[in-house]
Amino acid sequence: MTDIGAEWNDWLALNGGRLMMFARQQTRSEADAEDVLQSALVRTWKTHRGVPTQETVALAYTNVRRCAIDLSRSTMRRRNREEKVVQDTGELVAWFELPDDDESRALQVAVASLPDIYREVITLKIWGELTFAQIGETLGIPLNTAASRYRYALESLRSRVQQDLEV
Repeated sequence: MTDIGAEWNDWLALNGGRLMMFARQQTRSEADAEDVLQSALVRTWKTHRGVPTQETVALAYTNVRRCAIDLSRSTMRRRNREEKVVQDTGELVAWFELPDDDESRALQVAVASLPDIYREVITLKIWGELTFAQIGETLGIPLNTAASRYRYALESLRSRVQQDLEV
């Protein structure tokens, strides 16, 4: 008989960092990312109560994305209600630290400037270590679309980083 709690702890230790990075990309603040990740992990655990498997990772990414969308919609509804009362001209900004070396800085800025559809695929493939099939399932797109978006994102990143380093 296996200790399922220990299995989940090991799974979280292995995958938690990558899931948090994805949650940060999906949200506008560190606090929101933490809330989204917590909600997604609870959803994942409730859906998949047995011993976690590789499919559990894809499910967790899907849940992070869905929880981020839910949070975004909730935030927009709240903002719309507040704007009816007071004109709010401020825009939320995603804060992050830039690395010291030029190449890492150029790459991070280039990734941040990618359209969401490409940035999601890059994150899930590189940091999430998901297959294109799992990425497609997570994002609700065909496998070939996931692969194409990955290729386009890499081409865009290569071009942008080269331009930034030439300047």
